[in-house]
Amino acid sequence: MFLPGLRLTSGELTVRPIRMRDARALDRENLMNRGWLRQWEATLPGGFVSLDARVNIRSLLAYARTGGGLPFVMEVNGELVGQINVSGITWGSMCSASIGYWVSERVAGQGFTPRAVALVTDYCFRELGLHRIEICIRPENAASLRVVEKLGFRFEGRRERYIHIAGDWRDHDCFALTADETATGVLKRLLAQ
Repeated sequence: MFLPGLRLTSGELTVRPIRMRDARALDRENLMNRGWLRQWEATLPGGFVSLDARVNIRSLLAYARTGGGLPFVMEVNGELVGQINVSGITWGSMCSASIGYWVSERVAGQGFTPRAVALVTDYCFRELGLHRIEICIRPENAASLRVVEKLGFRFEGRRERYIHIAGDWRDHDCFALTADETATGVLKRLLAQ
């Protein structure tokens, strides 16, 4: 299901599976983008959250081995600039998953995030055979709301107090897309705009 050599590309953007040797670059990006990312990062209620990339990568790779998720990094011209994760993969009668992502502030607004989400969504639909992808976003996160708008994800409703972020339970708006809504592919539709 998850091939270590997998490369999803669009121009100078590459989305590839995360690996342990990404830890140093991820630590650097997280440190440089602390203020930018902190307001959107999930936290544990009353608990410690590790910012150590090696610990987080190990956890993501273990989850991938169970078939529950697919952890990727985003690179622009070979430089790591963000992360995108498919999680909660459910098979059987649902064939669905969720996508979450972050991108470095220095490349935000340049179109890399919508393309990365499109690449991963197309991979999930075409290669994995998933039927539905969901993205949940805090209502005040205008940049992420623009990503789902560009990609044609439809609004499905608000999930109140859904994810613990920055010390409290935060509302999220839920957006979804199904494979049958994207006959030509999400990336192709995005690039045609």
